[in-house]
Amino acid sequence: MPGKAEELKLLAFRDPLTGLANRALFREHLEQALASRDLSGIHVLLLDLDDFKEVNDVLGHQAGDEMLIEIGRRLRRCVGEEDTVARLGGDEFVILLTGTFDPDGVARLVMSELNGPFTLHGHELRPGLSLGLISADTELHAPDLMRRADIAMYAAKAAGKNRFLRFHPDMMTALLVRNDLETGLRTAVEYGEITVHYQPVVDAKSATVTQVEALARWERPDGLVPPSEFIPAAERSGLINAIGQEVLSQACAQLRSWLAGDSKRAVAVNVSAVQLREKGYADAVLGTLAAAGIDGAQLILKVTESVFLDPASPITGQLAMLRRQGIRVALDDFGTGYSSLGRLQDLPVDILKIDRTFVSVIHTGEEDLPILTSMSAMAHHLGHRITAEGVESPEQARHLLHLGCDALQGYLFSRPVPPQELSGAVQRASERIKALLPATD
Repeated sequence: MPGKAEELKLLAFRDPLTGLANRALFREHLEQALASRDLSGIHVLLLDLDDFKEVNDVLGHQAGDEMLIEIGRRLRRCVGEEDTVARLGGDEFVILLTGTFDPDGVARLVMSELNGPFTLHGHELRPGLSLGLISADTELHAPDLMRRADIAMYAAKAAGKNRFLRFHPDMMTALLVRNDLETGLRTAVEYGEITVHYQPVVDAKSATVTQVEALARWERPDGLVPPSEFIPAAERSGLINAIGQEVLSQACAQLRSWLAGDSKRAVAVNVSAVQLREKGYADAVLGTLAAAGIDGAQLILKVTESVFLDPASPITGQLAMLRRQGIRVALDDFGTGYSSLGRLQDLPVDILKIDRTFVSVIHTGEEDLPILTSMSAMAHHLGHRITAEGVESPEQARHLLHLGCDALQGYLFSRPVPPQELSGAVQRASERIKALLPATD
């Protein structure tokens, strides 16, 4: 039987859930290893599970704890007795290798072991993980080694998740760039650097522009930052809430006169899951519309299917509340989601936007495209309107119109333009859709 002192030591240095070493014990072992003369066999592997929050949200915290315990068991099988496996907290684990000359091989083994199936409460899961690897250097102290392993791990996440990457000095540069981006974003709204460009969407039935999509642009003093760079950074940092509100406010102010000219006109804005998880989001949207005197039926919220994956979140309730006020919901990138065709009838959406990847395969307009045809037929059967995006050629436009698409959007009609150029863009887009339709007497 262990004495009181041994029990207290066990509590102080062991993770109570998994029985692995905790952060304090790992730090002690790492510092002892770095104090040795031979550093050639010392390596640190830092990892965390990709999207582990979804396990807790969908299956519950007990299932999440069971997975963490099994993760610990599998990690122990990947290393020798002299190595240390620790849980740092949450779903983050770290391994200290002290006697291997093939750390990359160990990293590959860890990936293989943890990618294997887990059966939890009747569900089979195959978790992904991001892992960063760093080998000891004579100039590095324990905190520096851990920081570089952490940088490598986040580089693995940025590269697409479910992989391992060895630390490289270039990752430090990438981290500085990312930090600079997020630092700049924190003041972008305050300094008036977030602007909105608009892309016309043509209506097939009326051959006019009845909708425009509002697209965020970040105009830094040193140049325009592509949305593909700053939108992910904004979502990671939570700054997308302020940016999204700024885009909606600007769109309402700039398009108020245009929207007032025809009740069928509407503006579409992109909304992320981060925004929809904010409990006050729906109230903020309705307040912005009311302040601008714009009817709910003239706003379209564009979402991706991923926002519906978390059943415990307030997302569905907020969208239902907004739809009761006439606001429509468009499912973006339709056909590329997790189970779009199977779940379509259960999703609270009004409009489907066919992803550009399906449009791009149309070259002559004579192709037999059964997937695209089936998607269009199913959507119409369920009573949804269809918008095709990424339309770049007359052949694509004619084929999509033949399929029954209700609206078209793409460079064939107009690129996104700043507000002062929107009137001309709308006129040109209307002329181009009219030229594609058969003449009527």
